[in-house]
Amino acid sequence: MAAAFKTVAVVGKSDAASLPIILEELCAMLRGRGLAVVMDPATARAARNPPNHVVEMEALPARADLAIIVGGDGTLIASARLMAEHGVPLVGVNLGRLGFLTDVPAEGAAAAIAAILDGEYLPEQRMILSGSVRRGERTMFSALAMNDVVVSRGAVGSMIELAVTVDGEFIYTLRADGLIVASPTGTTAYALSAGGPILHPALSAIALVPISPHTLSNRPVAIRSNSKVEITLVRGEGARANFDVQVYQELEAGDVVCVASAAKPVTLLHPRGYRYFSMLRQKLRWTERTA
Repeated sequence: MAAAFKTVAVVGKSDAASLPIILEELCAMLRGRGLAVVMDPATARAARNPPNHVVEMEALPARADLAIIVGGDGTLIASARLMAEHGVPLVGVNLGRLGFLTDVPAEGAAAAIAAILDGEYLPEQRMILSGSVRRGERTMFSALAMNDVVVSRGAVGSMIELAVTVDGEFIYTLRADGLIVASPTGTTAYALSAGGPILHPALSAIALVPISPHTLSNRPVAIRSNSKVEITLVRGEGARANFDVQVYQELEAGDVVCVASAAKPVTLLHPRGYRYFSMLRQKLRWTERTA
């Protein structure tokens, strides 16, 4: 049965050359179905026809039943952090390069979205991370991350030293370029480049992946998703905590970066026929030949 979507938020990457054409096609299809369209100001400026409503990005989740993200994975991730709190599902139209999350091709996007509106979709919940930076008794910064929270060295500094605990148990002191705390979704992002494992998104797990560790026996570790990770900066000039490489907080020695799974997941709607490993084969160019 098709979900009762009445108001659709459309968010686009404003510097994509094909964005105005895709927006025009999507809006025509949505309005033809009697649905209201709401956009953030940047997307509305790129649209050839004005939407029903224009609101600031932070106000979109409270106004929409569904979010269509037109861009790359970074655009979807930024939107997902906002939409998760309100339980708004997301559909991604790929204008980027790889598109692990934006799995509707730009060509024929309007028809694919129409099928989703008719109920032809596969819903999937993805865990996201909740992170904060604590300095003494004060919380200096907090944010959500769909991919990862990364504690890393400064641009011109040497390796940093971190003390890592999980659920209050000391794990190790790490001397490295940094440490990635990745959700299953994030294990195909930066963590993959750092030699981490790929975790299926259905797993309730978090990956801890060292970045260029000084001691080669410091290997990636997978832990339970309900664990609480605390990373204390022992020393490191210019170190920072990055959240999805989109927002960050500068760190001082003694600061503690706390990471745990967020209370609410992100809901993605995939087209019928979506298969996770089929997507990986295509994006990572694994061999297609079977035995």
